[in-house]
Amino acid sequence: MKKLLLITAFLFTVTSATSQVLISILLGDKLNSDKLEFGLDGGLNLSTIQGQKGADLAERFNIGFYFDLKLKNPAWMIHTGVIVKSTMGAKDLPVYSLNDASLDAAFEGGKVDRRLNYFNVPILIKRLFKNKFSLEAGPMLGLMNKSVDVFTQKVKEEDDLTYEIKIRDNYHPLDAGFVVGAGYRLMGGNGMNLGVRYYMGLVDITIDDATTNQYNRSLYFCVGIPIGKGKKEVKKENP
Repeated sequence: MKKLLLITAFLFTVTSATSQVLISILLGDKLNSDKLEFGLDGGLNLSTIQGQKGADLAERFNIGFYFDLKLKNPAWMIHTGVIVKSTMGAKDLPVYSLNDASLDAAFEGGKVDRRLNYFNVPILIKRLFKNKFSLEAGPMLGLMNKSVDVFTQKVKEEDDLTYEIKIRDNYHPLDAGFVVGAGYRLMGGNGMNLGVRYYMGLVDITIDDATTNQYNRSLYFCVGIPIGKGKKEVKKENP
């Protein structure tokens, strides 16, 4: 029962994330203050599944929004938000039987792209340095919203043959792990944030206890764009 309540509460929080991104863009200057910075965060991530035989790195894109909550000591802050689109998984997995002779024959020798989509919520402690570099670390929680295997077979002189099946029932809805990262702030500390983060999942994502334990792994290359911060600074200079 407790697990059900946790999932329900988490789902309620993140299912409104997409609409909140759009609203936040329009009201970005309202969300920024001396103690809080709001912005959009996104980029490229390279993901794989540790423990999954044949898994190769998959290139994915991610996007979301962030909040930097400034603490009393200006060198420290809390970085959080929601990565609304965060696809993990792996590519170039070996094909397996689809329990259909025709499909099995069509995709024999092909590859499988495993796509595990999550809403991810990082809660990181960030340390700022005078040279505009930063280090950060902390937990990240994920709620799965979609999972598919995409079978692909190369066809000469034609488009690739593909077939998609849902695999969400094979995985736990919640994921949790640890993030470490580093970043650099452009324009003297007032511009975009450039960063790299590594996520190490600590929870076996598979439901079947008979399989080898599998864990999400992902390397994020991020660009954080503050929204409305410039308007706040102009207002301070010209009250």
